[in-house]
Amino acid sequence: MRDYLIRATAMEGKVRAFAVCSTAIVEELSRRHQTTPTATAALGRTVSAGLMMGAMLKGEEKLTLMVKGGGPIGQIVVDANAKGEVRGYVDNPDVDLPLNAIGKLDVAGAVGTDGFLNIIKDLGLKEPYRGSIPIISGELAEDFTYYFAKSEQTPSAVALGVLVDVDYSIKAAGGFVIQLLPGLKDDEITQIETMLSQVEPVTTLLDQGLTMEQILGRVLPDVEVLEDMEVHFRCKCSKERVEQTLISLGRSELEQLLDEDGQAEIVCHFCNEKYLFEAEDLKAIINQL
Repeated sequence: MRDYLIRATAMEGKVRAFAVCSTAIVEELSRRHQTTPTATAALGRTVSAGLMMGAMLKGEEKLTLMVKGGGPIGQIVVDANAKGEVRGYVDNPDVDLPLNAIGKLDVAGAVGTDGFLNIIKDLGLKEPYRGSIPIISGELAEDFTYYFAKSEQTPSAVALGVLVDVDYSIKAAGGFVIQLLPGLKDDEITQIETMLSQVEPVTTLLDQGLTMEQILGRVLPDVEVLEDMEVHFRCKCSKERVEQTLISLGRSELEQLLDEDGQAEIVCHFCNEKYLFEAEDLKAIINQL
């Protein structure tokens, strides 16, 4: 299945919903960062959340998610925007833990529960919006649910999942967000809660070949899709951007780098791309200063 996201409504516009398939994106991030299955699951869940939260933005708006729960994985960082573009990394991609008590990847053990989920939104204003909530479970879906309730005052249900095959390839990755808007009656809320309690994990449904529209149909009556958009891994790094970073170091530090190492290799956190500046490159940069 292609990687894509849908934005939808249900119950006469009193519920809004987002659902995303991010399997290929998570596969690429896993390959680029050489993540273990546990780290892949943690990063992949955050990436799916980032894509759906990006779809809640408009135009050139963008956001950054930072998960830092005190666990061995360190910090998870994901950038996303309203165009369906996303990138991300974890501090420690080689974290590997035994399966948890129910035989699943121990994402909560890797993430930890002693820290915060921080969300920064660049809405084109003078100052970015910043939201922060304590991490309550480390499984991430519950943490994003808590964020929507506390920071955005929007009752929500969030499902996130990554299914890793025995060869470490990604069988399925994705998620959905259901948000309850003003005007819902108690019996309608109960109906949604009942459907949510009965639905299978999102990765199970994806692995069975269900589309995002069909998955939302399992948790909401009368789903109306408003938008279907492609989603992609995309990093903004380039040799030109990295060169500007080197220039910002200043002449003396670059000369020291040239004397001691004879070259500079810069690695992008987000995509693991390596940029090599050999002696002649460094000399040319120094001569510009």
